[in-house]
Amino acid sequence: MKITLKPLGNIADEIMEKLKVEVGGIFHCPVEIKAGVNDLAQAYNPERKQYFSSELLASLKKLEREERVVGIADVDLYVPRLNFVFGEADIVSGTAIVSLFRLRQEYYGLAPDEALFLERATKEIVHELGHTFGLAHCPNNKCVMHFSNSLADTDLKGANFCGSCRPKIIL
Repeated sequence: MKITLKPLGNIADEIMEKLKVEVGGIFHCPVEIKAGVNDLAQAYNPERKQYFSSELLASLKKLEREERVVGIADVDLYVPRLNFVFGEADIVSGTAIVSLFRLRQEYYGLAPDEALFLERATKEIVHELGHTFGLAHCPNNKCVMHFSNSLADTDLKGANFCGSCRPKIIL
């Protein structure tokens, strides 16, 4: 199995490289970074001042059957009926998208904390990848598959799968 990370928009190379290392360490498989999409305008909703997550997700293409693709965006994402989403996954295509936008301390008027930001981003990427393997949300609030309704939920959970979820992933 291989995981591909694709920047959607302008994501710093340094961030992408750090996320590549973190995700690879959790899944113990090759992770690579490939060119993504720079123009996100087609997904922008001016009334909401957000980007429609499903539209960006549809723009990601899986290259091989054994590959998982995650688009990394630094814009605010939404789906209908929710104020925002940290990410979204498509089980059928093996693709996912994660937003970095609300994972930074600066979004909440706080001082930057790069380590915390990278930890949050890793958790959200691993969570969405879990969905691409068919995993549902887990009731264990320490499991990475626990639903994050807020950043506090993301901070509480770990970056790894619990003992019930991990065996369900076939690499």
